[in-house]
Amino acid sequence: MNDLFDQPVSRRTFIKHAAVTTATMSLSSNLLLAQNQPGQRKWKKALKIGMIPASLSDKEKFTLAARCGYDGIDAVPLKSLDAAAEQAAVAKQAGCPIHGVVFGWWPPFNDRSNAANKKNIDAMLHALACAKAMQADTVLLVPTRVTETAGYGQAYEHSQKLIRELIPAAAEMRITIAIENVWNKFLLSPLEFARYLDELDSPWVKAYFDVGNIIIHGFAQDWIYALGKRIIKLDLKDFRRQGYQWKNLGEGDVNWPAVKKALIDIGFNGFMTAELKGGDESYLCDVAQRIDKLLID
Repeated sequence: MNDLFDQPVSRRTFIKHAAVTTATMSLSSNLLLAQNQPGQRKWKKALKIGMIPASLSDKEKFTLAARCGYDGIDAVPLKSLDAAAEQAAVAKQAGCPIHGVVFGWWPPFNDRSNAANKKNIDAMLHALACAKAMQADTVLLVPTRVTETAGYGQAYEHSQKLIRELIPAAAEMRITIAIENVWNKFLLSPLEFARYLDELDSPWVKAYFDVGNIIIHGFAQDWIYALGKRIIKLDLKDFRRQGYQWKNLGEGDVNWPAVKKALIDIGFNGFMTAELKGGDESYLCDVAQRIDKLLID
């Protein structure tokens, strides 16, 4: 099999990508001025459900999140769709609805047999159905990873193949498959991430951009400009290069003022979800206040 990246880019493909980039970078000054006003932005803060103490009931979890100032929760698939719908009703009643579902990593990565493919597809279909039952609008997916036995080109082609099989169901359920950038040795530049999404050519596949994950080999604001309208949601965390440490928001090397400006410039509207260690009410309130200070106020 020829390596994927030995294939020439057609003139039509080049023009398509150039047009998308130009459109993204050519927002009118009037639109930018409007988006600079906090009241005009629709930025909502959320947290992962796993950050809330596991000892609490669902009602207590969502009530706590709402009390701390969060607008939504990123939940996980449940075994039963009835249970998913029930959890969503509890969240909505508490004032902190479920906005997305985190499917996460898509194993197995090296087994590309028909049986493994079917298992992967079925699991993601269930996650999409859970999202619909929860009245969420995204399922976060880490599509693959590169290993010593699963090369880059193979991972690229195979993951796109499986995602294409999911797009009709995602479109029917009106749930976006949101691809996240993680430490999986895959999609290592913003231009490649943009290309990966554009080749899937569907409004139901977008980016769930993680601000902190790219700090070891890039700059968050640069990725935001390159991905532009492809970004549907954000994960928020911080990382310090010196010492190689995850940090609380505002304590690492993420350039938050530049990130905020980039998000305004691309016209981002949507959920910003903290993905940090869990904690008690005072800690969760502090995280919410950090999001406000760094991005929303």
